[in-house]
Amino acid sequence: QVELQESGGASVQIGGSLRLSCTASGYAYCMGWFRQGPGSERTFVARFAEIPVYADSVNGRFTITRDKGQNTNRLYLQMNNLKPEDTGVYYCVAGPSCYDAARFWSFWGQGTQVTVSS
Repeated sequence: QVELQESGGASVQIGGSLRLSCTASGYAYCMGWFRQGPGSERTFVARFAEIPVYADSVNGRFTITRDKGQNTNRLYLQMNNLKPEDTGVYYCVAGPSCYDAARFWSFWGQGTQVTVSS
């Protein structure tokens, strides 16, 4: 069992930046981020096992990084040039393998709200 806790969500203006963090209680081979906009399903944003992988909609604007220290396992998402369509609840995910589909991920955080507006 891996418990995940996200932080860093906020309301920002169009073109602004945010950095999300996720702290994991244990090790997982693959970690990533999904988001869920109003009235939408959860969609893949980025993931990181050996290399970072991004959804087309965020590639070039978002950067996922991972800190695998001896006693820490943290995941970050640096989000730049934010757009209104980036609005949603951002979830940290973890599991023994990497997937683009939400249904295959084993562990989920509670989510952190990101709102982008003018």
